[in-house]
This record gives sequence, structure tokens and C-alpha cells, in this order.
Amino acid sequence: MNTLLAAGLLLLFAMPGELYRIPPHEEVARMARFVANQCNWASMATISTHEPVQGQPFSNVFSTSDGPVGSGTGVPYMYLTTMEISVQDLMVNPQASLSMSLAQTDFCKNQGYDPQDPLCAHIIFSGSVLEINGTEATFAKKALFSRHPEMVDWPTDHNWFFAKMNITKVWVLDYFGGVKTVTPEDYFKATPYKATPYKATPYKATPYKATPYRRHH
Repeated sequence: MNTLLAAGLLLLFAMPGELYRIPPHEEVARMARFVANQCNWASMATISTHEPVQGQPFSNVFSTSDGPVGSGTGVPYMYLTTMEISVQDLMVNPQASLSMSLAQTDFCKNQGYDPQDPLCAHIIFSGSVLEINGTEATFAKKALFSRHPEMVDWPTDHNWFFAKMNITKVWVLDYFGGVKTVTPEDYFKATPYKATPYKATPYKATPYKATPYRRHH
């Protein structure tokens, strides 16, 4: 196969930026860890406490981070304020679900996958949102601010705090055949998928050596 064509095909099956490859769909826990680490935001559904939708599911977008790309902890951290409508829901009922999809990256677009296509891997966390402090809050701050630098300049009078998704169940849809579930134990036990980033080998051209023309008599 032509070298350039092979390189192009490899890039198609690699994640943008760091070029970490997507795990095999059979490795469900690893796939969940991969998606959680690659995505920078999530859709969080709470039970609304606000009229006229009180008691109904209410979905909202939040920036997340589980740590550095390629070596995250698996814990989705968030930077929240009680001024936010969904956070007010959490103060009454901390139970929530958090959805992330590789449609948020360039992967699905490059593959031609619709966001609803099972091959465009997505995950749903069930659990509750808990405020954190101490050393874990210090880690969350570094994890979030490194991937969302704008947060540094958010208004200080909004009483921001760090929180995490306390996961009780993981739902994974990354292939045909229906959704799969992962326990928190298996999820956190999985080694974050870290393939060696693709490095192209520089092409070395061989200098052309002409054979001197010899005239025959």
C-alpha cells in the first residue's frame, strides 16, 4: 500500500489533536473512560425544582474534566455556582445523569457518523453531584482550569465551588446490539486507553545518480 495512503487511513481512525486511538468496542469500561477523558463538556439532566416544569427532567450543559487528555482519573469534575438553575435543582435533589459523546470531538465527523449512530460512542453516568474540597478540590481546579482557561476570569462574587459526579452506574453505547452497562468498580479499574500517538516517518529521497553516457564506436 502506498505510504501516504496508509498514513491517511491511520489518521482517519485516530483522535484529533493528541491522536489517541479509540479503544475496541469489546473493551466497554475502557471505552467509557476514553469518552469521559476526551470530552470537555457534558449534558447534565436534573429533576427540575422550577415552575412550570417542576418535577420534570431538565437538561443543561456543563464544562467537565477528569484530568489531562490521555491520563484522566475517570471522575467528571465541574465548576459550579448556586446561581445556576440546574445547581439549584441539585441542592434539593443531588441525583443526576451526565451524558458525553464523541460527537463532541472530530472523530464522528471524520468517520461520517451521525451523533445518534451507535458507532459514534457515547456514555451516560447515573449518580449524584457532590461538592468537594481539600486535595480533591485542588486537583479538580487544575484539571478544569487547564482545559477551560476562561474559568480563571469568571466573576469571583458568584461563589464558585468544585463538584464531581459520584458515579453509581455507567451506560455505554458504542456499537450495534444495544446499550451496555459498567459498574463503577470496573469503570475505575480500567486502565485509561493510551495508544502511542502516531508519528509519521519522514520521507527520505534517494539522490538520483545519472550514469555517464558512453559513446560506442
